Amino acid sequence: MNNNTQENNLKIYQKYLELIYYSNDIVRKYPKSENFVLVSEIKQSLYSGLRNLMYAIKSYNKQEKLKYLNEFDVNLNLLKVHIRLSYKYKYISIQNYHTWSTTITDICNMLGGWISSCLKR
Repeated sequence: MNNNTQENNLKIYQKYLELIYYSNDIVRKYPKSENFVLVSEIKQSLYSGLRNLMYAIKSYNKQEKLKYLNEFDVNLNLLKVHIRLSYKYKYISIQNYHTWSTTITDICNMLGGWISSCLKR
């Protein structure tokens, strides 16, 4: 693995940690009634995504790496749905929705580049 790839992996990892911090701050403000449903689902998607991202970073086998990257992509898509629901039910403001969505889109773009680079090799 070259330095550029490692640097990009580190960037996506750092960006994802920022997403986790932001998400945890936001979900604290949700109604208590959502703690076992939507909040739980959001956290599940976040931490499952983190696990898949770490496995992908550590994996040397291309097929295995792609498997984890695709699972990570699924976690991000689930998170998008949870955020849309949060906005629809007015648990978050338009500002929160925009910030959250933009961060996830940035991570998705980085992930797309990473998947493409794996497929080229």
